[in-house]
Amino acid sequence: MRIATHNVNGIRAAERRGFATWRDARTPDVVALQEVRCSADQLPLGIFGDYHVAYDPGTLAGRNGVALLTKQPVSAVRAWGSHALCWASGSQPEPAELGNDYPLARELREFMAEGRYIEVDLASAPLTVASVYIPKGDTPYAPGNAPMSEAAQIRYQRKMVFLAGFAKHLQHARRAAAMRGREYLVMGDFNIAHTRNDLRNWRSNQKSAGFLPEEREWFDTIVSPRTMVDVMRRLYPEAEGPYSWWSWRGQAFTNDTGWRIDYQLATPKLAKSATTGGTDRESSYEARISDHAPVVIDYAI
Repeated sequence: MRIATHNVNGIRAAERRGFATWRDARTPDVVALQEVRCSADQLPLGIFGDYHVAYDPGTLAGRNGVALLTKQPVSAVRAWGSHALCWASGSQPEPAELGNDYPLARELREFMAEGRYIEVDLASAPLTVASVYIPKGDTPYAPGNAPMSEAAQIRYQRKMVFLAGFAKHLQHARRAAAMRGREYLVMGDFNIAHTRNDLRNWRSNQKSAGFLPEEREWFDTIVSPRTMVDVMRRLYPEAEGPYSWWSWRGQAFTNDTGWRIDYQLATPKLAKSATTGGTDRESSYEARISDHAPVVIDYAI
């Protein structure tokens, strides 16, 4: 089973830049999307091909939005709010019948309408898959001795609140999946580079959002051999990268000055079934679909 995750940075922009060409070339069984950034009535439905789609657009116009594309139908859909949609190829989006079977962490309630998490049970395999988009946040370190701006403080604190709640959520979701006889896989843009091997310029970014000590320590708490496994890092324990995000600016992409912030985290049994993986880094700056590259892993299930 080939499973991919991709922050498309706007589905309509991704359509223009060749998402469908990538999709047809790689033919994944499951695709998790983040930053779809599109209301249901403006979705370019043809871009989803013959996939079944579950989508939480949230309520923030032009922001966020997470989706799951599956080759086979799903047997259940879960989301944090009440805005999730689902449809099959050739159909129109309709409200999803949500089947939440575990509580939402208190810290995550303020994010319910933001389109940041959706999960489905695959009907064709004992697997629950989820797509998540974690807030970017901000750095608490202002240049020199300048005070941190109020807007930066808010962005930093909101991410910290989200992370506290999401750690609890992962426990609930993993255990609930196990009760249903399923493995659990959460994918998406975590907006955190976990280790020094996960970004090129780690020395100069130790006070940057996405590589703060407290963010990396949080990541330490959610992965372990008995709970959730970083599948790409299991496949390539000592590799630099493979990076999944490069700034649009300057020569970052050309010079491969990237960050690995897009992950597939799996329960241990599923992680052990991974055979190959990598990021589908485009051949040139002009060929880029997004500022993120798809992260693709093949599982022997």
